Amino acid sequence: MPAPSTPSTALLTDRYELTMLDAALQDGTAARPSVFEVFTRRLPAGRRYGVVAGVARVVDALAAFRFDDDVLRWLEAERVVSPTTLRWLADFRFRGDVHAYREGEPHFGGSPVMTVVAPFGEALVIETLVLSILNHDSAIAAAAARMVTAAGGRRLLEFGSRRTHEDAAVAAARAAALVGFDATSNLEAGRRYGIPTAGTTGHAFVLAHDDEHAAFASQVAATGPATTLLVDTYDTGTGLVTALDVAGADLGGVRIDSGDLADEARRARATLDAAGATAARVVVSGDLDEHAIAALADAPVDAYGVGTSLVTGSGAPTVGFVYKLVARAGTPGGAMVPVAKGGGAKATVGRWKVASRSVTDGTATTELLRPEGTPRPDGSRPLQTAVLVGGEAGDVADLRTARAHHRAALDELPAAALDLAPGEPCLPTVHLDPDAPIPHPRTTEAQR
Repeated sequence: MPAPSTPSTALLTDRYELTMLDAALQDGTAARPSVFEVFTRRLPAGRRYGVVAGVARVVDALAAFRFDDDVLRWLEAERVVSPTTLRWLADFRFRGDVHAYREGEPHFGGSPVMTVVAPFGEALVIETLVLSILNHDSAIAAAAARMVTAAGGRRLLEFGSRRTHEDAAVAAARAAALVGFDATSNLEAGRRYGIPTAGTTGHAFVLAHDDEHAAFASQVAATGPATTLLVDTYDTGTGLVTALDVAGADLGGVRIDSGDLADEARRARATLDAAGATAARVVVSGDLDEHAIAALADAPVDAYGVGTSLVTGSGAPTVGFVYKLVARAGTPGGAMVPVAKGGGAKATVGRWKVASRSVTDGTATTELLRPEGTPRPDGSRPLQTAVLVGGEAGDVADLRTARAHHRAALDELPAAALDLAPGEPCLPTVHLDPDAPIPHPRTTEAQR
């Protein structure tokens, strides 16, 4: 649970969530047991799989979802809701159940990556917060996972902080680390999540000195010869020679941020080896994405620094998660019935669904969605776990555990999943036994 000083997350939402709640409290529907699902109708064009990220952040954010006195006074002044609803919000604590795919798990179109089981009013008011976290973090994680594949075991450094919102930068660093990035430049992400941090100097540091030699000498004096020197401010070839002149064979590495990175990396490697600096690393950066990284596979690169393409829409297209009511009761103790939205491409599939993945000889073959309360098919593994039970934190993995799970789950996918070329989703999604009755939430197990 967050410390008492944790700022409220209650207003990180859309106004219509509270106006709907206001009406639902007045007509009695706020108390109806309900089931909401988070899913995307389809993966971004050309993507073969998605990656779930942000589940632990959702759990933390819901713990801080409190309408404190300052929030309530503002809502009252703005006349957002009625006095009755203000009193209800003053006592609000989310006490429902949340089942979710494990962080790092691949997902596909229709996958119920998060299921919220709670009275309608409780489930309704958290919608925007849940979607904003899962959509952002999962977009970053999916993009980063492709870069990890392209890197082929070489180190990846997350450099996206200056290309996005300051809070989003911290979340992006976490999502990248979840799927295999080795370090981040963002110190708050390092402090908050224990991610290794990396970074030495930028071009401004070199330009602030009278010449490149003086800049390198200053950096080495401050951090030791094992530092990484940025050698492309003026001329990469000259910068390499100067770096070796200052740091000698003990030089830790060089970073190249411009030019033909493959050619520059080869020249750097040859120059370093000829000087006896065989252990010095060659780090490249500069608008890299998974395709640029893959194109450098034959170049002598030890690490890639990635920023813009990881944290912006061009490289990390939105996942398109939605939060839809799929089942509800007519009365607080009544039978659950499926509900669904019509509307062509935006139509939904009603009923409470549980997901598992068929696995044959260690390879995943199908995403299976079955009605809650029906047995899991043989040869499939469960995909959801209870992350909140009665509003209390349940099975929430730490970052290290989630990272290991991602690696194992990705290894389980068909080989075609790791092809970076545009393609269709690597697993089909199949709905089983759609006519089975829906159990009441009180009769279900929290852990599946």
